[in-house]
Amino acid sequence: MKLTTARICQFIFLALFLILFVQTEYRGRDDINAAVNSFFRADPLVLFSYLLAAKSWSWLLFPATLMTVATLVLGRFFCGWICPLGTILDLVTSKIRKTTPLKALKGNFKYWLLLPLLSASLFNINLSGLLDPIAILLRAMTFLLYPVLGLVSREGWVGLYRIIGERRDTLAPAYSLIRDNLLPFRDTLYPLALLSTAILLGIIALERFETRNWCRNICPLGTLLGWLARFSPFSRVPQALCSDCGQCRQLCPTSFDQDVLRKEECVLCMECLQGCPHERISFRSSLKLKGGGPLLPERRVLLGGMAGGLLLALPIRFRYPEKQSRLLRPPGVRNEDDFLKKCVRCGECMKVCLKNALYPAAYQAGLEGIYTPLLIPRLGYCEYNCTLCGQVCPTGAIPSLPVETKQREVIGKAVFDKNHCLPFARKIDCIVCEEHCPIPEKAIRSREVQVMGLDGLVRTVKEPYVVEEICNGCGICENVCPLETKAGIEVFAVKNHTPISPSTVGQEAKESSIYH
Repeated sequence: MKLTTARICQFIFLALFLILFVQTEYRGRDDINAAVNSFFRADPLVLFSYLLAAKSWSWLLFPATLMTVATLVLGRFFCGWICPLGTILDLVTSKIRKTTPLKALKGNFKYWLLLPLLSASLFNINLSGLLDPIAILLRAMTFLLYPVLGLVSREGWVGLYRIIGERRDTLAPAYSLIRDNLLPFRDTLYPLALLSTAILLGIIALERFETRNWCRNICPLGTLLGWLARFSPFSRVPQALCSDCGQCRQLCPTSFDQDVLRKEECVLCMECLQGCPHERISFRSSLKLKGGGPLLPERRVLLGGMAGGLLLALPIRFRYPEKQSRLLRPPGVRNEDDFLKKCVRCGECMKVCLKNALYPAAYQAGLEGIYTPLLIPRLGYCEYNCTLCGQVCPTGAIPSLPVETKQREVIGKAVFDKNHCLPFARKIDCIVCEEHCPIPEKAIRSREVQVMGLDGLVRTVKEPYVVEEICNGCGICENVCPLETKAGIEVFAVKNHTPISPSTVGQEAKESSIYH
């Protein structure tokens, strides 16, 4: 692989992506100053789908606006210079033996993917994150590859310690350095991990049929950037293959399916410029913004794509009614529809969740909500003083809030199941949920009542109850419930989330002191 300027730039951005990925993790600090969400905030596909779905503007996506303008001027350079998935494909493509290209992916296939996605966004269904290349790479790394790295590393060090015996103290500083700066903060098993990794491996496997097959024929982000690149004043000269050479066909990773370079597919890798044996190639500006032909090959693709988006938007909005009561979103999310319009399904919030509370939704929110973050209290809970998920969300679907404000945001409300909770079902004391409730005024309290025990004797039992006005639904009560499998207390979603008023908290504290 020749080390050109574009290739060096690719390696720099891939290294930056990996560094930011590792830094998007709890490292003992309450704030994350640098996160991999920077790549999403510079992603034009995220920008377009957000604008169409949310019908509003966010300054978080200003970098994507700059990237859009830069593409209009320079061309489709993002794919050849910045995209981390594209760099990975370039690294592995030389190792994979090529066969015949897949004809089914040629022609208008990529338009039939992009247009329904954008059209569905127009009808308030934002699914672009499912096929965004950065999101695909990040989900595979977050849900499987990074946890496996942590597990293998920790088990490897344990085995090494057993081998070296008493000399293990000499390696302790090295392990501490790796653990604190490279390994994930905790081991987590995610649903959809195998699916996420299979999608990434499938994209890599497409290299067997054609170099940058994904980028040429499928990638919605690449297709969108190709549209924008048609208006770039910069063009390759000559546009066609030289009759006495044709070397460009072997050098170019994305175009020259025909004898003429397709401007929307050129990723400006400059391989043809660097490898031209006759030094005939150059990239020049005509100083005129001209569209490189019609935006779509055929009118029926535009009309069919928009119709496909509408047909996609109608059935995909179906949600299972029985699942809605347990559809718990991260703190600060007050409206489910607005959240789904903005969420890019990147998985960053799940990666940084301090107490393993967030997991990708599979079927709980319907097809529309697949890969969106879902709080499962039995597996983890929302840490009272943690705001990391809002800090790393690239689109503001989870708002970044001060700690004091986040603590008053309502995720759901806790409800006791009297058929399972020990004081109700077995008439014995248990105040575990009350002890762990993080709210200073205690949203779970207990009172002494006289009950008939299972042995027929009257006894005094501490009966718990929920102060609904100050319960924020963090889920710690359900998480720490000592009952196996089903908990004696569960957190249920509430409609029209409104934050807990500070005056309500103060009033509840006053009433509590009078009562006791």
